Amino acid sequence: MKLALVSTLTITAVLTGCSIPTAPTAVSSLDGIFTEPVGRSTATSIPNGRTVSLGIVYSRNTQTNRAYLEDYQANAGTGFGQSLLVQSIHDAYVASSRPDMAVDWVKASLQRQFGAVTVYPDMQSLKAAKPDVVAIVDSRSQLMTSRSSDIKADVSVEFYDKNFNYIGTAQGHDAKALSPLWADFKPSEEIVADINEQQNVQVRALQKFDQSLSNLLTRPTDKVSMIDNTSGQKLY
Repeated sequence: MKLALVSTLTITAVLTGCSIPTAPTAVSSLDGIFTEPVGRSTATSIPNGRTVSLGIVYSRNTQTNRAYLEDYQANAGTGFGQSLLVQSIHDAYVASSRPDMAVDWVKASLQRQFGAVTVYPDMQSLKAAKPDVVAIVDSRSQLMTSRSSDIKADVSVEFYDKNFNYIGTAQGHDAKALSPLWADFKPSEEIVADINEQQNVQVRALQKFDQSLSNLLTRPTDKVSMIDNTSGQKLY
């Protein structure tokens, strides 16, 4: 069915009765991965290069975030009145909520810095494979809803040595607070521009991650304690 062009007022009325997924509550990046306190590695840098194997496990946040983006894309793209949305608005919602954008970007970045890069379904499988370096990939997004236009993206990769002692973290963050999406009866072009900012925020966070990763791999790791941001528990 071809999507009809309608007024912003009509779209607003449709959105009022819709349920757009909200971002899930974040947990510790190590939640469900390590069952014991993590120690600090004696390494002062992260081994990398073509001869170094890297094993990846996705954090619970990353897995939950993917499900959130799938749900968001399904609802924001088609769920709240497909036949009443302007095509460009529909397309912007779908394009700006790609579930695999962060993990694909991070994996590609890591593949440029390491040799064999393998994603494992759980820590047990990774331990059996015995890679040279271990990475926990943590990604979170907050996209706009009919009630909030505050958007943000966080991505981090925590590195551990082959004995599962912490070495260092590369991370990127970006956020933007927009005016309410449907305020002042914005024309569809402005609404599309606002929705596209969701993808721009995610891209900027990933670009900052790339810079952080480059810095981490070329400089000695700082001797600082890693704190569980959820509980404030010192991990080592």
